[in-house]
Amino acid sequence: MTQKKPSRAVKLFGTEVPDGKRRELVAGPLSAVFDSGALRYIRYHGREVLRGIAYLVRDRNWGTYAPAIENLKVRQGKSGFTIGYDATCKDKDQAIRYRAAIEASADGTLKFSAEATPLSDFLTNRTGFVVLHPLDGTVGRPVEVVHTDGKRARRKFPKFISPGQPIFEIRSLKHEPLPGVSVTVLMEGNKFEMEDHRNWMDASYKTYVCSLLDPWPYTLAKGTVFSQSVTLAVTGKPAKTATKRSGGVEVTLGGVKNRVPSIGVSVPMAEAGAALAAADLIAAAKPAHLVCQIDGREKGQKEAAIAFHELSKRSGSPVKLEIVLPAREPATAEVEAIARAVHEAGVKPSSVVVTQMHDLKSFQPNTPRPWGPSYEEMAAAARASFPGILIGGGMLSYFTELNRKPPPRGLFDFITHTGCPIVHAADDISVMETLESLPWIFASTRAMTAKSPYHIGPTGIPCRDNPYGAAVAVNPGNGRVCLSDMDPRQRGLYAAAWNVGYLAAASAAGLDAVALGAVTGPQGMIYRKTDYAQPWFDGGAGKVYPAYHTLAGLAPASGARRIDTAATAPSKVASLAYRGKAGAVLWLANLTGDTQRVRVSGFDGPAQLHLLDEKSFEAAARNPAWLAGSGNAIRKVGSLDLAPYAVARIAAG
Repeated sequence: MTQKKPSRAVKLFGTEVPDGKRRELVAGPLSAVFDSGALRYIRYHGREVLRGIAYLVRDRNWGTYAPAIENLKVRQGKSGFTIGYDATCKDKDQAIRYRAAIEASADGTLKFSAEATPLSDFLTNRTGFVVLHPLDGTVGRPVEVVHTDGKRARRKFPKFISPGQPIFEIRSLKHEPLPGVSVTVLMEGNKFEMEDHRNWMDASYKTYVCSLLDPWPYTLAKGTVFSQSVTLAVTGKPAKTATKRSGGVEVTLGGVKNRVPSIGVSVPMAEAGAALAAADLIAAAKPAHLVCQIDGREKGQKEAAIAFHELSKRSGSPVKLEIVLPAREPATAEVEAIARAVHEAGVKPSSVVVTQMHDLKSFQPNTPRPWGPSYEEMAAAARASFPGILIGGGMLSYFTELNRKPPPRGLFDFITHTGCPIVHAADDISVMETLESLPWIFASTRAMTAKSPYHIGPTGIPCRDNPYGAAVAVNPGNGRVCLSDMDPRQRGLYAAAWNVGYLAAASAAGLDAVALGAVTGPQGMIYRKTDYAQPWFDGGAGKVYPAYHTLAGLAPASGARRIDTAATAPSKVASLAYRGKAGAVLWLANLTGDTQRVRVSGFDGPAQLHLLDEKSFEAAARNPAWLAGSGNAIRKVGSLDLAPYAVARIAAG
């Protein structure tokens, strides 16, 4: 039955499946948000000291089970709170059950403990506690470590992102996230180690149970009970700070700084035919480039290349070619075979990125890798087959893999990698939090590659590929699933807001080129019929998703002079501005599920406002040229309200 009107949930998230419920609890100066069995945003006198504590169960592909919680009891007292629950994690092959208990008191202590019993032999990459430290007040700061052997050491949280584990064999960590406030985290029941979570776009450092130096996956024996606990102790009192004025988020426009990156979109090899069918809509969006991939392991290379050529011709957008080598023969032979299909199809790429299949997978630092051509061999082969064309190198996987295998400086004309915001967590808050990690990813890449031009490959909310397992995760229920190549939020306002935040961060960091998601398919921006349900869009009149309008609105600004912007709460509202033909153009995105009041200063003269939100969702989905229509005239840009995950474009004139 056709859904005549999209629900609010479909407008925002593309699915009727709800996100988890949350509740804030208080113990004197200590507070925490209880969310689906975990604690997050642990604050002391209102200031965040820990990003989260969670008991996680992961399968052999690093997929995270969603616990089925029973017997939940939450008690909020005058001086503290307690939580208790039972949880079961299972699939068709295995199951484990655990009992969790949380107790917090007004003296600044909190204990989270769990006792687990495998109901079958349980194969896992990791089962137990993880502790997340937020970036603010932590990056580059000292930390005192007590190791499992009782020895103490003074270390620092890494400033640039560490490719490996910065601290091993941990029993406790103590640091000062705020002047005058000391935080100690004691972890018992097993050894723990730390990884720099920013590698995977998580806005935290993560301390987790067990060690990646030990073999994994490992088996938890049926019926063998084991216990773990995390105890937090916070002491001291933060210094008083000036009370911020109420009235929402302030966004201020400043001077001109660098330029907006070249903004493109990807055309996956499997989507070549569907993309060609949508060529008119792609042309209307005016992407600065099309990232087209030829995978040497797949059949149909020539057919895909022909489609890429025709699509580039009809859209007017140049092809930026990605090549994946099968790594069975020398690079010269494999590049030549792919180049032959590309040349015969008439494709004249503006640039070529070359990689090999083994670099699509993740390896721990200093771990032996399977045989494959070296960076030097791939670069030489690409230059021989594509003379006079810019050759890029790096990774078609994530920053993690680039960080663990950086290319030699000066070998390539530009460096690239991609990203994925649903590697470790897929709830709405965690995915938006990944935007906080981007400045550090960009700075770390710059430090690694010096002055090489920096391109970011196709990145959207859905997982493009899974470097950490055999395949991407399935998502038959239209839910929020880690490492899935289909995320329903790609169809909602949520993705449009996330894309604006992503582009704003890339622009501020001075990147040279950025590619978003894909034109069609699970990571796409243009609707096509699929083998999974797309509420309202299936059988409806919706032609494009909200994210299409971020591409259509911002891609034509590629290379424009960027105007610096500053927001008092950048985690709530993203901002990106540049000089258009008629004057300043400002994009704003509400990154939260609450309405945000935004006050804009530094924007002179009258303007036209286009507001992509729940009210305009249907019109924007039905009309790909929605942004080209007249907006609401504003005599003077001042304040406006942004509904949850709304996007605003304010253009002078």
